[in-house]
Amino acid sequence: MVERMSQAVDAGIADTQKQVRDSVAKAEAQISEHWIWYLILGIVLLLAGVAAIAFPLVSTIAAKIALGWIFLVAGTVMIFHAFYAGEWRGFLLNLLIGILQVIVGGYLAFVPLAGILTLTMLVAGLFLADGLLEAIMAFRIRPHQGWGWVLASGLGAVAVGVLIALHLPTSAT
Repeated sequence: MVERMSQAVDAGIADTQKQVRDSVAKAEAQISEHWIWYLILGIVLLLAGVAAIAFPLVSTIAAKIALGWIFLVAGTVMIFHAFYAGEWRGFLLNLLIGILQVIVGGYLAFVPLAGILTLTMLVAGLFLADGLLEAIMAFRIRPHQGWGWVLASGLGAVAVGVLIALHLPTSAT
């Protein structure tokens, strides 16, 4: 009886390992098939980050409008990416991050006369929410290669959001 139970456990473990290998192979195939969109998304987000750091030095109003459009474009690309990348575990979180960026970007781009403190609080909130969602996404895709980079990106965004929020109102300048 113990031997039959041991065989059943071994069969269950083998079946689970096969399912995991099949899932990983399917995810790797989808990533390989859509690699260009992952690359484009990474480049757009990198450019959006560089621009977000560089523009506030030029002018408050110009920075708000520029940041708004940067977040609008990045959020739109992220929403498109969420739908285009196929069935994957990060779909909902990627979609939520994109929607959040579009909402904040729309506010910044189309209400440019709101105070700079409001802008700073919105950007801090965006970094915090984006970072938390990326960290959650990292743990959801954890068995896959590269999940640590997604986690690092999320933790970095949270750190930036916390730093901005802790130094209010001086961080607004």
